[in-house]
Amino acid sequence: MITVDQNAAYPVAMDKLKADETIAEETELRQIKSLNNIIEQDHRNIKRIVKPMMGFKLFHSARRTLSQIEAMSMIRKGQAKVTNKGDSVAQMKFIEELFGVSA
Repeated sequence: MITVDQNAAYPVAMDKLKADETIAEETELRQIKSLNNIIEQDHRNIKRIVKPMMGFKLFHSARRTLSQIEAMSMIRKGQAKVTNKGDSVAQMKFIEELFGVSA
C-alpha cells in the first residue's frame, strides 16, 4: 500500500507503473492527505540528518544508513519491544548488543 496526498497525477502514475509491471498489480494507492502528513512529519528527522550529507552516492549505503537511523528512532520512541520509552539505560544496552558497539 502506498500512501500519498490527493494529487490527481498519482492514480495515473500508479496505472502506468502497474502496466509496466514496475510494481505489483495488487499494490493499493491510498490518497489521504492528513495521514501522509503524519508520515512525512515522522521522517522529518531523517531529512534533517541526510541533508548536510548531500544525499547518497550508492543505494546500498543509503539503505544501510537510513535503516540504522530509523532503528535508532524507533528505539528512542519506545517502539522496540525490548525497551521502554524513557529507559535510556536499557536502550543503550540494547544498542550495544544490536550493533556491537560500546559507549
